[in-house]
Formats: sequence, C-alpha cells, structure tokens
Amino acid sequence: MKILFTCGGTAGHINPAVALAHMFAQRDGAEILFVGADGGMETRLVPKEGFPLKTVTITNFRRSMAPEAVAHNAKTAVNVLRADLQAKTILNEFRPDLVVGTGGYASFPVVKAAARRGIPTAVHESNAVPGLTTKALSKVCNVVMVGFAESKKHYDDPDKVVVTGTPVRGDFFVYTRKEARERLGFTDDRPMLLSYWGSLGAKVMNGYTAELILRENDLGAPYRHIHGAGRDFASMTQDLAQAGMLACPGVEVREYIFDMPLVMAAADLVLCRSGASTISELAAIAQPAVLVPSPNVTADHQTKNAKILSESGGAVLLPESECSGEKLYEVVSGLLADEPRRQEMSRSLSRLAVTDANERIYETLKGLLR
Repeated sequence: MKILFTCGGTAGHINPAVALAHMFAQRDGAEILFVGADGGMETRLVPKEGFPLKTVTITNFRRSMAPEAVAHNAKTAVNVLRADLQAKTILNEFRPDLVVGTGGYASFPVVKAAARRGIPTAVHESNAVPGLTTKALSKVCNVVMVGFAESKKHYDDPDKVVVTGTPVRGDFFVYTRKEARERLGFTDDRPMLLSYWGSLGAKVMNGYTAELILRENDLGAPYRHIHGAGRDFASMTQDLAQAGMLACPGVEVREYIFDMPLVMAAADLVLCRSGASTISELAAIAQPAVLVPSPNVTADHQTKNAKILSESGGAVLLPESECSGEKLYEVVSGLLADEPRRQEMSRSLSRLAVTDANERIYETLKGLLR
C-alpha cells in the first residue's frame, strides 16, 4: 500500500497529515511519501518525522491589481504549469494507491493530477471555511473531510463531505488539571491564564499582553499567568523591565511553550489566536478561551474559525481592533472570577468537539482504499 500526503504552508496543514501517516505506517505498513512546496515549513517538519519528502514549485495568487501583485501573479501562473509537470512526474515514480491533501498550495497540482488519473483522492480542511485550494479540489476529489459540522454548508456537494474533526496530538489528553498543576510546581489553587500568539508571536498583541502583565503585577498577581512571547520575547521582556516590573510570583513570560499540552491542561482560561489547530485543541480538551483572530490572514479565516467556538458558547471572540491591555484584563479577569460560566463554556466545547478525529479519518481513507 502506497499513500501520498500533500500539504504545507502552516503547521495546521502539516500536523494532521503527519499524524495520519504515522497511523497508516504503524497499522498497515504503508509506504508513505509527502509532497510539499519548495522552501515551505513542511521541508523542515516532515523529515523530522522520518518521512521522505518531494517538493513542487508553487506560489499563491494575490487578490490585488497593484503592480507588484500583478508581477507576482504572472510568476505564479508560470509556476502552476511547472508544478503540474512536477506532480505528474512524482505520481509516475511513486504510483500511490491513495492521495490525501491537507491544505497548502502544494496540494492543488498533486491532488488534481491524481484525480484525473482515477487514483482515489481526499482532502481535509481544518479551517471552518474552505480556502481556495480546498474549494477547487472539492470539485474533483472523492471525499472532503472537515473539522466541524457547520463547515458542510460551504461546499457545493455536501454529500461528498464527511465530518471527521481535526487530529489532535495524543499528549493533549494525558493530564488532568490537578496533575498538570502539580508537575508545574503550583502550590496554591489560584486560577491560571495561558496566553500565546503563535510561535512567531505578534508584536501588537504582545504589546497589549505586556500592559496586561503590568496590571497583574500592580495587583499582586490575582491569578497565575504563563505567556509565550515567540520571537518578540527579547523586546517584550526588555519593555517589562524598563517599566519597573519586579519578579511577580505566578507570572511567567517564556520565549516558547514547548510543553503546551501540559501547560494547557493546567490552565483555566486560554487567550490566543484562532488558527485551525488551536481551535481543534481547545475543543478537544474543552478548554474555555478568549480568541483574538489575526487580522492578517487570507479571507479572514481565523475570525470564521473563532465564530464556530464563540457561537457555541465555548469561547469569547475579541477582535484585535478592540484590544488594549485594560480590555484584556477586564475580559480575562471577569472570566477567571466566574467559575460557573467557565464550566458552561467547557460543556459547550465538549458538545462541539470530535475527540476521535484520527480514527474517523483513518476509517474514511481505508474506505476509499477498499
């Protein structure tokens, strides 16, 4: 059995494919090949997981008539033709029994070429609303797998769409709140806020978070707070030091949160962006959240993701344009002081979550192979 996974661009596209590849390799002894884009994040993440990777030359289209955008789109048009030829060559050499796309521009030429040859094909969309790549491939592939039931309405042929959920790493389910707090060395039962803005950080939001931390410091840390600053760590800690913030027990600023499953399990509230992987993790472990969607993403898809959770009652959606340090403190302190509301948010997320996503996707793909 040979399975080709094609993905790229973000961890939200790559991680689901990696999780599935491990399942098929372990359970069925499948031979796996990944296809990504030249220079994409997948060229670093996939080899670390032990899987071979080939790449195609593909870039995006920009929705603008500015001269630089027109020039970029002309280059992309040439790359589309080049990527089609590269995809055909890869299919000729590997001869897969199944091709699975999980998002990213590299998925388009590979899945399209496989579908034209009659090879079973499937795509998985983690975001609430499909991107251009998934929307186009949904017309030619055999099955579209989505993270949430509400997403089905965005496709031309809902009968082709299967609600599978989005794979979440197994270590997110390892710890109870009590166990996680003990491992982190907490000696009191103050509620805990976890905040982060992605591995790359977000300068504007880290600035507001610094204001939030200063307010917490002035009040003697009424709740615990762990913040992941990403690449803004040095500048953020320097700003806090210049503002005269002393070491405050219970407030911790890290560059990266490498033990995210542990820290998230210990948290009572999460303050973060609303990328596809993040909302899937929050829903899976029923973790209440305040979501501040990034305003700098294609088609504003993070706002659409956040609405899935907020309209269910499991999260609060706070636009970045309404944020300030004072506003963040007002929202998070209110929620941390309201345990009954947080419990109801958790129940709402539990009703929304698909906790067996890996198995659902595995069985859906096995069905295509049969």
